[in-house]
Amino acid sequence: MLNVNRNAIHEPIRDPGQGSLAAEQIRERVQRRLLAELSPTMDTRNMELVRPALEQIFLETLAQEQVPLSRIERNQLFDEISAAILGFGPLEPLLRDDSVTEILVNGPDQVFIERNGLLKEVDVRFRDTAELMRIIDRIVAPLGRRVDETSPMVDARLPDGSRVNIIIPPLTLNGPCVSIRKFAKAVYSVDDAIRLETLSQEMAHFVRACVLGRLNIVISGGTSTGKTTLLNILSSFLPSNERIITIEDAAELQLNQRHVVRLEARPPNIEGRGQISIRQLVINALRMRPDRIIVGEVRGAEALDMLQAMNTGHDGSLTTAHSNSPRDTLHRVETMVLTAGTDMPLRAIREQIASAFDLIIHLDRLSDGMRKVVAISEVQGMEGDIIVMQDIFRYQQTGIKDARVQGYFTATGIRPKFMEKIQLAGIDLSPAIFGPTQRKDIRR
Repeated sequence: MLNVNRNAIHEPIRDPGQGSLAAEQIRERVQRRLLAELSPTMDTRNMELVRPALEQIFLETLAQEQVPLSRIERNQLFDEISAAILGFGPLEPLLRDDSVTEILVNGPDQVFIERNGLLKEVDVRFRDTAELMRIIDRIVAPLGRRVDETSPMVDARLPDGSRVNIIIPPLTLNGPCVSIRKFAKAVYSVDDAIRLETLSQEMAHFVRACVLGRLNIVISGGTSTGKTTLLNILSSFLPSNERIITIEDAAELQLNQRHVVRLEARPPNIEGRGQISIRQLVINALRMRPDRIIVGEVRGAEALDMLQAMNTGHDGSLTTAHSNSPRDTLHRVETMVLTAGTDMPLRAIREQIASAFDLIIHLDRLSDGMRKVVAISEVQGMEGDIIVMQDIFRYQQTGIKDARVQGYFTATGIRPKFMEKIQLAGIDLSPAIFGPTQRKDIRR
């Protein structure tokens, strides 16, 4: 409830007709009055309770200061004040814009967004570093985290599931930096991926057969290439009668199956204790009778446990990894296994990888911002000390026209060695999908 303090100090606003100066002073006055008059026990995250109280204080302040504002100006100012006090300040319009996929704040005076795969600077500014730090505190406080000089880096999550990374001075030289990867409200389907030309119809049929045939699949690619989105699409092919366990750093997968157990890693608390790593969750998941294990991303020692799971009867596992190419994916996994502190020789590690992985699907973000599956590669086994791979499908770029990348998807004409496993699962794939595609430039 409101503790209305009618004896609050009244500081008249000078020159109310000075536009932005008056608006700034009104904003500061309303914020001070709100803090003074709201009950300390009131949950400021309860918008239905706080917003009417805030609007009352706002209208009273305008009446007392006799500030001449039109209805549009008054509504705009109130929205700005509401965002500053109850939301995420200048970031609110960007968070509400579904066409914005990423928000990158480089200090109080520079904000970039990603839209349609391309970065663009926007005219969004914070008043000063203090306002930006208040927004940062509002992000991390509900999670029991803090950001200060003793803990200048933190990963967090917004209420809608968007991922947030924060790093502040002294580690940054241009002020606090915030990176927000927005959570997709709509789940992309395989039809959406085909329509957006992320992959071809033939590739979609093939990867669906691979998922149903319980092949172990790794989705690889660079930052923001759509790995998690594609993992969501592949997960939609999983049968509804299987027990699925997902393991993620920040929960992003959106599975519609009935029998899904979702596990999420936990960072250390303020005292530096209580951390639960992805590796611990992978080990625990093996004791939970999974039919399928889906790891959002392997980036460390958990790669060893993932390999062990794939090689000990947990076929059909899915995961993602950062890399520049399908071959680099194997090299990265080798390195990650070595970080687990194992004394296994390199050849033994490669044998584990060659035995565990069946398929690598590699994504890339092209120069025009479009995300595409540029290679689907089979891991065929070992020859000597080398893991043998073979492309089954690839994207062939032919040039650039009107700032748009031109190219086409094609099969290489090679039939994968694991086709017998797919056929034994009762899945019929037409041999025609492995025939090389006639060159046909894709034009949008």
